[in-house]
Amino acid sequence: MKKRGFVGSMLALSMTLVISACSSGGTSTAGGEAVSPGERQSGGTLVIARQSDANNLDPQYSSQINSMAVYHHKITEGLVLMDKNSKYQPLLATEWTQLKDTTWEFKLREGVSFHDGTPFNAEAVQKTFERIPTTPKAGMFSMIKEVKAVDEHTIQFILNYPYAPIMSLLASAEGNILSPASIESAGTDMVKEPVGTGPFVFESWTPGDKIVLAKNENYWGDKPNIDKVEFKTFPEDTTRLAMVETGEAQVAEQVPSTEIARIEASSTMKLGRYEAFSTDHIGFNTSKEPFNNPLVRQAVAYAVDKESIVSGVYNNIGKVTDSTLGTTMIGYSSNVKGYSYDLNKAKSLLAEAGYPEGFSATLYTSDNKTRVNVAEVLQSQLKGIGINLEVKVLEFGAYIDAAAKGETEMFLSGWGNATGDADYNQFNLFHSTSKGVPGNHSFYNNPEVDQFIEDARKETDPDKRTAIYEKAIQLELNDVPTLPFRNGENLAALSKDVDGVWISPSGFVEINSASFLK
Repeated sequence: MKKRGFVGSMLALSMTLVISACSSGGTSTAGGEAVSPGERQSGGTLVIARQSDANNLDPQYSSQINSMAVYHHKITEGLVLMDKNSKYQPLLATEWTQLKDTTWEFKLREGVSFHDGTPFNAEAVQKTFERIPTTPKAGMFSMIKEVKAVDEHTIQFILNYPYAPIMSLLASAEGNILSPASIESAGTDMVKEPVGTGPFVFESWTPGDKIVLAKNENYWGDKPNIDKVEFKTFPEDTTRLAMVETGEAQVAEQVPSTEIARIEASSTMKLGRYEAFSTDHIGFNTSKEPFNNPLVRQAVAYAVDKESIVSGVYNNIGKVTDSTLGTTMIGYSSNVKGYSYDLNKAKSLLAEAGYPEGFSATLYTSDNKTRVNVAEVLQSQLKGIGINLEVKVLEFGAYIDAAAKGETEMFLSGWGNATGDADYNQFNLFHSTSKGVPGNHSFYNNPEVDQFIEDARKETDPDKRTAIYEKAIQLELNDVPTLPFRNGENLAALSKDVDGVWISPSGFVEINSASFLK
């Protein structure tokens, strides 16, 4: 493989980490997948029970992990892959070279076709990226000036400025390449039937029920061991676990920490615990009273006892944090200073803001059981400073829609980073151009923060990038559009009859090596 350039090499080096996993009834690999004793076999349908359905299967429109997990690495693929050790590897591109600070050249894999028979080539890459400016991902890819086809199997990305995390972007779900034919038929509308080059082919989607993918018999790489995979929606945690326990499903995602003991004691299930890039946070709609006042947001920050939430609700799964970044991500720094638990300080700030007796507000959350429990704890904690919270629980899709439209006041959410790079969090959650659908559900706008985020994108020195992010995150903590309280951990209940399934740090269930055991 050709030299990948200073930025690519440094990013790969700085992202090297070993993802470990603990499982009941088996051993673990460096990739994180739970491995059970037994002989692998081919065929079968893998059933994944999940709390919420996808709300969009278009890489350039979807913004939620549960949607991306259906197509990323399965139906659609990118030019490069972030492997189990968070290193960049060839995928639809076989090699790459950084020609200069703003020009990257990729050699494309030959002999690859999309599921509809359309050939994968430089034109397909061009058409995929030409569509982005009309989608919610426009800001995320704004550094790309031109995607130039040098020949049928060579593509160049010409940037407006040096962009340090370009490889992480191309490895992300949003960087997946779509069939030009499907783009032409869909236009700027949602792709409900995505057509990619991946090891699985989209078969059907019954909203609210299940999404079915079938093995791609013509896949260019190693073909899957399983014949089909079904993503089935079951909101109730106990139902999903019971399905794995009885063999009706082989994987249960979004397992609450309260169910760990049950899984570990089961004769048919094993627990998967995986490193995560994700963080949980309390959000504030900064465009609505009283949360348009930073003193109010700071008061809430001082009134939240993070330690008791992580220990009491999450059973110490994950860690208390002050940062909006996971500890293993590029750009993370432990130097940022958050808020201590101080009710007197909280009351003083509320009085200064003009609310000496407190106020009433609505806290929005999805129907995730753990989040609902956190909401109830917050109700109790904030009552201590006179804030009376009404908790409004919405189905996941309805919650995301309300948050993106700015209909929430205070909300409970999280962010599962898809790239391992700070830019993915910072730009989507805090840049003013990302308000609404892209992820800035706080409708936060701080020109100084915008500038730091933009500067960090251009900085190729890892230490200098981290220093810029420190400044941005400290400003965000001072303004409190969101209050991060926990670095996450990905949990799954797995059948002891399957092997090769794991959850990536980004929160995607990975199944390309999945198989049933005899």
